Amino acid sequence: MSDNLLQNINNPKDLRQLDINQLPQVAQELRDFIIDVVSKNEGHLGASLGVIELTIALHYVFNTPEDLLVWDVGHQAYGHKILTGRRENFHTNRKLGGISGFPKRSESIYDAFGVGHSSTSISAALGMAIASNIKGDFNKQHIAVIGDASIASGMAFEGLNHAGVTDANLLVILNDNAIGIDPSVGALKNYLTAVKEGKNPKNNNMITSLNFNYSGPIHGHDIFAVINELKRLQNIKGPKFLHIITTKGKGLQLAEEDQVKYHAPGKFDADTGKIHLKSEENLPPKFQDVFGLTLVELAEKNEKIIGITPAMPSGSSMKFMMEAFPKRAFDVGIAEQHAVTLSAGMATQGMVVFCNIYSTFMQRAYDQIIHDVALQNLPVIFCLDRSGLVGEDGATHHGVFDISYLNCIPNIIIYAPINEIELRNIMFTAQLGLKNPIAIRYPRGRGVLENWQLPFEQVEIGKGIQLKKGAKIAILSTGAIGNNVINALGKIKNSDLFSHYHFPFVKPLDDILLHEIFIKYYTIVTIEENSIIGGFGSVINRFSTNNNYKTFIKNLGIPDNFIEQGSVNELHNICNIDVLSLAKLFDSII
Repeated sequence: MSDNLLQNINNPKDLRQLDINQLPQVAQELRDFIIDVVSKNEGHLGASLGVIELTIALHYVFNTPEDLLVWDVGHQAYGHKILTGRRENFHTNRKLGGISGFPKRSESIYDAFGVGHSSTSISAALGMAIASNIKGDFNKQHIAVIGDASIASGMAFEGLNHAGVTDANLLVILNDNAIGIDPSVGALKNYLTAVKEGKNPKNNNMITSLNFNYSGPIHGHDIFAVINELKRLQNIKGPKFLHIITTKGKGLQLAEEDQVKYHAPGKFDADTGKIHLKSEENLPPKFQDVFGLTLVELAEKNEKIIGITPAMPSGSSMKFMMEAFPKRAFDVGIAEQHAVTLSAGMATQGMVVFCNIYSTFMQRAYDQIIHDVALQNLPVIFCLDRSGLVGEDGATHHGVFDISYLNCIPNIIIYAPINEIELRNIMFTAQLGLKNPIAIRYPRGRGVLENWQLPFEQVEIGKGIQLKKGAKIAILSTGAIGNNVINALGKIKNSDLFSHYHFPFVKPLDDILLHEIFIKYYTIVTIEENSIIGGFGSVINRFSTNNNYKTFIKNLGIPDNFIEQGSVNELHNICNIDVLSLAKLFDSII
């Protein structure tokens, strides 16, 4: 066995010292290294395994970091991180205080642009390329690596549309593996499939028609072919487009065979790829599954129900609806803006639309929520999965702004269930017919109830609930973070001094209940898993000011800075909203 090459590669300069014939060995070692670490520490697996050869080729041919390399989304950038000085730290990937799971400018000079959400790479790299032209640097290379799922998004096409009328030194590399997190969908996917299979006429190339110098498709796991083509493209000026074909999960058989499951498989056996199954016996369900199964249950009785997801059928559990009612459930691809306005269009025709978008991705469709839904007061039912702190994906994926960005919009109802039964009941209530759009926010992960599939009950809009009576201090929480409050109150000696109120409706507020609380208590604590600024606590503060109450109010939630990666409990602790921090606080304010 020859010496390990990877252990001597501390940056791309070391890589470039190797003979080209040594690179397949580097590829095997890099694959093995990623499999070994991710098998123990978890993380995104399949995407990085699929671009090993491309990653090595890019750093071998181009003069990074002087040449600028932008990875779209960043799931596939583990190999890039390992080759650019982070091999020794890679075991800290996605951990508190460790390296981010996504490229991040503050982490490395080789991370030219911070990513996490899709379809930004072309615009970012084009901006860099135009800036280089303005500065007179016409030799610098600017490369965007984007997947076939991401390139179907509107923003990617906006970037292509602009790039095609510039002389920018831009290379767009399409990493075509026919899958994002779930399989790619849509007419563009069909077009790319026809190109790969040689069924598309040469003179019918949509990329060429956008004024790009198109080449490919080439075999993305033939490292010599990729290097040769990159060297050729190095000497061509203007916008270029390289189409490469790869296999997600390449090099681990089970990951190639089940690409959805091995996108982020959890812990697994590094040799066989077999996932270490966690016992789910006697565990509460995941909130996403409560949504998915309840939607099917409701759709069986209400033929007007439609389900829409932008590229997250597995993550949102919309897949249950897609399997049960394939003509009434739609994966529209990575297209949040389209998903929202499509929902609005359906709502005008009397459809009952459940539009499920992760809280962090709903940020991408803000104008559509205002202009196309709320302004017309269309009763679209938005289900914001992954609201709150999501854990190891970090700052790019936390859903901690939705209360703030939705609360200022007229007409919209905001609801945050504390448990699975409340989620079921608000879904039931919404499909009976509301006069307004509603956003239902719920967290990543499991709920708190094993026995959750109870008969539906209609929810009275705008009502808060007293969960516990106490003598001196009122705690007001919204959503599932209220369970931390319940557990914290169970740990302190003087819990009889505390009342706990759950406000599932952030909008409309239960003003009647609030007046009762402000009259009775001199100290109020608000707790939410959202930004304190503009969030639930801000709403309570405003109520107090508007009504001239002099009550002392302490707001807890997400502080005014971006929270990095770590376990949910670690991040709750940073924000002082974990059970132990809350118990300590409650003890201190008696």
